[in-house]
Amino acid sequence: MLNSLLNRKIMAKFLKLYDENPNEKTVQEVVEILRNGGLVIFPTDTVYSLGCDLQNPKALKKLAQLKGVKIEKANFSFMTDSLSNLSEYVRHIETPIYKLLKRTLPGPYTFVLEGANKLPKPFKNKKTVGIRIPDNMIVKAIIKELGNPLAVTSIKDSDEIIEYTTDPEIIFDNWHNKVDLVIDGGFGGNIPSTVVDLTDSTPIVLREGKGNLDLL
Repeated sequence: MLNSLLNRKIMAKFLKLYDENPNEKTVQEVVEILRNGGLVIFPTDTVYSLGCDLQNPKALKKLAQLKGVKIEKANFSFMTDSLSNLSEYVRHIETPIYKLLKRTLPGPYTFVLEGANKLPKPFKNKKTVGIRIPDNMIVKAIIKELGNPLAVTSIKDSDEIIEYTTDPEIIFDNWHNKVDLVIDGGFGGNIPSTVVDLTDSTPIVLREGKGNLDLL
């Protein structure tokens, strides 16, 4: 009996945050979990996402295992709160591309750019990275308090018809024994971000999602 209790996965926390004014103490609690290698599900300006501290190798390994991929081959997006530290993760950005980023971000886009030479160790051989800056105050406050980006992937529903779950309580029911925290930020969307390849001189839309193509 004791052994079964010790081996049982502790249920994830379920915390409420509001997009308009995220509670500072709750944000700090989320960040503490991330710094300790935790996996967190959180709202964005599109669908609910799953992520961890980009600089935490233990957390990255857990995230890759949960997705069923090797960390070297994982296509996690790098989610940050601004363009200010982008040079740490991508190569030099030409002026036209930077202007495109400025007019579309924060927003529902994932931009694929050439990776910098000094990416975090698990991603050192990646030639490209997906950059995401969501228009959502909850995750932006978390990233700002953490001090570096999150490694992120979307969570999908097991239902063959509903691709993305929008209700945080249902998300918690489905994921409470797989992650460390689920953030209730209200109902999410079910349309993912628009993915755009910016590694060439002409933007190429890899996936049309919520983002307005007219801004590209």
